[in-house]
Amino acid sequence: DEIAQDFKEKYDVTVTPVYGGSSSIARQIINGAPADVFISANTKWMDYLVDEGVIDGDNVTNLVRNSLVLIAPQTSSLAVFNFADAKAWEEALNGSRLALGNPTSVPAGMYAKESLTTLGVWKEIQTKVAPAKNVRLALALVERGEAPLGVVYKTDAQLTSKVKIVGEFASDTHAAIVYPAAVVKDS
Repeated sequence: DEIAQDFKEKYDVTVTPVYGGSSSIARQIINGAPADVFISANTKWMDYLVDEGVIDGDNVTNLVRNSLVLIAPQTSSLAVFNFADAKAWEEALNGSRLALGNPTSVPAGMYAKESLTTLGVWKEIQTKVAPAKNVRLALALVERGEAPLGVVYKTDAQLTSKVKIVGEFASDTHAAIVYPAAVVKDS
């Protein structure tokens, strides 16, 4: 909202931000929701809008980068562990579930699945996943203590004092986390 306010002050144009999962917003744009600019949490959903002819691929630019972290409730005594050790995951989860964005549609969940697959533990962990509709809901599950661990973007984890970062996933275990932006063609 601060960026929208700064933009209004500089250009005298009102910006109305719409927040939500990249997949949801991309589908809304395809279905005719008014939009001038689309900023996605990954390239897949931007590519989808380019393929659908809603965005000119030549005008896509990457705004910022992010990283993927493992979080736990602030009160947790859990310390960092070897993310490539399936037994360590089992012990850390202690029969509970791992909160993350839905790995089939939510960018943060897709990156998490990719990272955990690269680390060789996805097969053991996938049945213990609590899939959320977006990364903020995965964060909320850990904030409320409904899940002992979650995988979210570092920037989301830094928004709350209710969770702590247990560790960061190595950037070479998943595709680069970039936020592409582009002007919608009919804006």
